[in-house]
Amino acid sequence: MKFLKLILFIILLNGCTGDQQNQLSRKAVEYLDGSYKVTYANGSTNKSWIIRDGKVTSNPKGYYFFWDENKHYIQTPIENTFIEEIK
Repeated sequence: MKFLKLILFIILLNGCTGDQQNQLSRKAVEYLDGSYKVTYANGSTNKSWIIRDGKVTSNPKGYYFFWDENKHYIQTPIENTFIEEIK
């Protein structure tokens, strides 16, 4: 089922502007449950968190927020945050 969602998402991205692609990719992260490594990097600051069987959501103010595996609430700016799916 995840594979089908991914294929549909890729098809949608091809017909969108750059801004629309950004918005869709943020929404895709919001709706996909899974395990992720979230990294915040800004200058000399570099922090990473692991999310197991959870999700990363975004808000209109430009932040990702999530609960890490130690049940800490984390909020990071979208522009300096990278999300990788882990298995």
